[in-house]
Amino acid sequence: MNKSQRSATGLERAVPVFWQVLEAAHELESRLETALAAAGLSMAKAGLLRSLAAARESIPLSELAEQNRCVRSNITQLVDRLEEDGLVRRVADPSDRRIRRAELTGAGRKAHQDATRIIEAQEREVAGALNRAEATALAQTLGRLAS
Repeated sequence: MNKSQRSATGLERAVPVFWQVLEAAHELESRLETALAAAGLSMAKAGLLRSLAAARESIPLSELAEQNRCVRSNITQLVDRLEEDGLVRRVADPSDRRIRRAELTGAGRKAHQDATRIIEAQEREVAGALNRAEATALAQTLGRLAS
């Protein structure tokens, strides 16, 4: 594809924007991981705690995997680590003894609240760099890109 064809299709302009979006996402992820690490958490752990808190009851590990868009073996390992941290416990399914469910402990509920505060603080910091119109436009644009 020659330069005039790239310009006509918009590719010449799209590539830098694409990389800028990825670089911004990487930077924001890094900031959030660092902030969560101060509380002994990661984005993966915070995401799992969020799913469990939203459910308000125990959830089968397969459902947690689906909600967090990962394979069951990853959820098993993540639940293992959260269980070691005392934030989650496994419980038997009342109707099928083959199924294991996970639920938050009291410490897990507190860790979820801590993670929520950290994430909200990070979001305020990012939003503070934008005016209202920019924030609205960014949210709309990202929504279109994610669909």
